[in-house]
Amino acid sequence: MYMWRFFKMFLNRIYYGIAYIIVLILEIIKATFDTATRAVKGSKTIEPVVIDIKTDLTRPISQTLLANSITLTPGTLTIDLDSEKQLLKVAIIAPRDQKDVIPFEPYIKRMLE
Repeated sequence: MYMWRFFKMFLNRIYYGIAYIIVLILEIIKATFDTATRAVKGSKTIEPVVIDIKTDLTRPISQTLLANSITLTPGTLTIDLDSEKQLLKVAIIAPRDQKDVIPFEPYIKRMLE
């Protein structure tokens, strides 16, 4: 019985790991087109902002993976990570909702937490 639970947990983490990679790739593609469009249109559509994002992730490895995922996405850059307060400081190319900056957080949570 114990082995079945372990195997089920292992498969669940693999599933969410694959889903995370797919969502990350799609977000990178989407952000690439958005950033390129803003660059071509000119400075009127670029309004750099630094926002604080409170994360639900508690493990430092999960928070680091989230911070790196944000930095990999064009138009966003993680400036600081406060692991104890679960707070990320993120620079974005234009104002948007916090959940739009971290759409892959639930996948990281299910994969690593």
